[in-house]
Amino acid sequence: MPTLNVDGIEVEVEAGSTVLQACEAAGIEIPRFCFHERLSISGNCRMCLVEMEKAPKLIASCAMPAGDGMVIHTKSEKVKRGREGVLEFTLINHPLDCPVCDQGGECDLQDQYLYYSGDDNRYEEGRRIVAKDDFGPLVKTVMTRCIHCTRCVRFADEIAGVPALGGIGRGDHMEITTYKEQPFASELSGNVVDLCPVGALTNKPYAFTARPWELKSTETFDVHDAMGASVRADARGREVMRFLPRVHEDVNEEWISDKTRQAVDGLKYKRLDTPYVRKDGVMKAASWDEAFDVIAQKVKGLSGDKIAGLVGDLCDMESMYALKGLLGSLGSTTIDCRQDGAKYGGKHRVGYLFNTSIAGIDEADAALLVGTNPRKEAAVLNIRLRYLSKRGAIASVGEQENLTYPVLDLGDTVKALEELLKGKGDFAKTLKAAKKPMIILGSGAVCHPDGATILKLAHDIADKFGMVKKDWNGFNMLHHAASRVGAMDLGLVSDLGVNGILDKAASGDIEVIFNLGADEFDSARLEKAFVVYQGHHGDEGVKHADVILPGVAYTEKPGTYINLEGRVQVAPRAIFGPGEAREDWTILRALSEKLGHTLPYDNLAELRNKLVLEFPQVAKVDQLPKEEWADFGVAGTASETPISNIFRDFYQTNPIARASKVMAECSTAYEGAKFVAEAKATNG
Repeated sequence: MPTLNVDGIEVEVEAGSTVLQACEAAGIEIPRFCFHERLSISGNCRMCLVEMEKAPKLIASCAMPAGDGMVIHTKSEKVKRGREGVLEFTLINHPLDCPVCDQGGECDLQDQYLYYSGDDNRYEEGRRIVAKDDFGPLVKTVMTRCIHCTRCVRFADEIAGVPALGGIGRGDHMEITTYKEQPFASELSGNVVDLCPVGALTNKPYAFTARPWELKSTETFDVHDAMGASVRADARGREVMRFLPRVHEDVNEEWISDKTRQAVDGLKYKRLDTPYVRKDGVMKAASWDEAFDVIAQKVKGLSGDKIAGLVGDLCDMESMYALKGLLGSLGSTTIDCRQDGAKYGGKHRVGYLFNTSIAGIDEADAALLVGTNPRKEAAVLNIRLRYLSKRGAIASVGEQENLTYPVLDLGDTVKALEELLKGKGDFAKTLKAAKKPMIILGSGAVCHPDGATILKLAHDIADKFGMVKKDWNGFNMLHHAASRVGAMDLGLVSDLGVNGILDKAASGDIEVIFNLGADEFDSARLEKAFVVYQGHHGDEGVKHADVILPGVAYTEKPGTYINLEGRVQVAPRAIFGPGEAREDWTILRALSEKLGHTLPYDNLAELRNKLVLEFPQVAKVDQLPKEEWADFGVAGTASETPISNIFRDFYQTNPIARASKVMAECSTAYEGAKFVAEAKATNG
């Protein structure tokens, strides 16, 4: 390990580190525009210049490997003049439009000019103007401001895996643009806004709406998929204006998906803000007492087997626990969270967790994907699989789509898994030779008609190829719903399943349905039942509801979630909900009193205490569980039905996203365009 002297400070760094990293290890900040810890080194902005003894000129510290015995000066007069010169050149063509730039107040160029610039500006020639480019619905471009750091280009190539950006022209005519004037079609495109050190790339939907000093920030978690990415909600008054990523190395690093970032306007539209009761076939606004009275009248004298509950994909642990308690007090144990028809049960936790952990993907050297498109189901997790593809093989069983990395197609039926279990094929040899292989089952696998058989085959494949060892568990379930693991932990599964509940409701065997934010099914099957819908958006679930109880969205309540790894995440309230909307658990607590079965807690602290007593894992916040390997799945003969992916449109997967005008625009621009292109290709 090399040892350097940085401004008189002795510092030892790992082999392969750069001088810039050595300076930071010594506690000295080095300015930079092009360098980013997660991107390859380009060394083209020269802002990180430092002086190295015995070197004929200043060196770019980001591109110079740290060597033993180096003596580095970062505060000498020579370094000061060098940085001043770099900033002077950087500002030659940069427009001085800070007052109208959305990056104002958060701009690296502003900050570094304040601390490192001189007072001279000797450039008198005319500035160049660059035409605006269309990067798509999410990224606004003012390329005259671009300083050619190429962070966006490297992100597109190396992280997103969509090489849509590049530089054209030379010298004064160089421009960063998209190829063939196509939009930047990636589920991660918004991250280039965070990477851009100037105002060349900004958040298009957020443009000209707020300044950073007007906003109140709340650290919370994302619910648009099951990863639970760490995010920051920036709000003004009672409106969330934007979401930004927070660094969590073990989950999302510092990236978030475009749905996480841009579906924020969906929190404003199609909101439920007052109770409703169906009268003479028409939904009419009502008071809370009136709505509760109608429910009480319907439930009165009804046996528990006539009552059932459905749980949606965005629910927090507190509301699900309260619903389970309410139904239990009414004598019902029929409650289910598996709207997609997944065939896994709740007996063995190891059978429905992402046991490798998200960060653990970085240790794997081979992977088998079954019935999943991680690019749509967990876009940020797909980044790590892209890293994995560069050091090991990835194969897939199921419908094939572009995952941004090479994938070996093993077929789209269960037969491919049976052949693999027998050790047939080249990929079987790859798995056998791998030290840390892993398997990832997606919703397309467990929602298949033979989902239980697929689960058993996956279990046996994990056993056969050594995917589960003392220090490694390579069996993983890739959920798409933020509430799913928490609901499974609470035991919100029934023998009937959601489809069975819907069938019994259609036949009249189940008369009352408590629907807690479930919107991902055909609600017409509930036409005969008495439906109490509790949620925050007027989506599919309200179409055949008899009573609507307005809840609040995830940003408007404190709530506990468990991500796909089993990691407990406690989110605070960022803003208050609209109108008469209330926290879901408080609605259920008030309703229980009206029904004569008062739930045994009066505030959130008491509820959480009871939740932890019954389910101790909820107390282990931000910790990874380790579950014992067990036998699960059902052995059987599988059909020839193809395994298909559950998501068709990344931008329309939940009520918030479907209410978002921005997501609708993305769906038209990307998914619609893809459909047209595929149709043209099919029709010649």
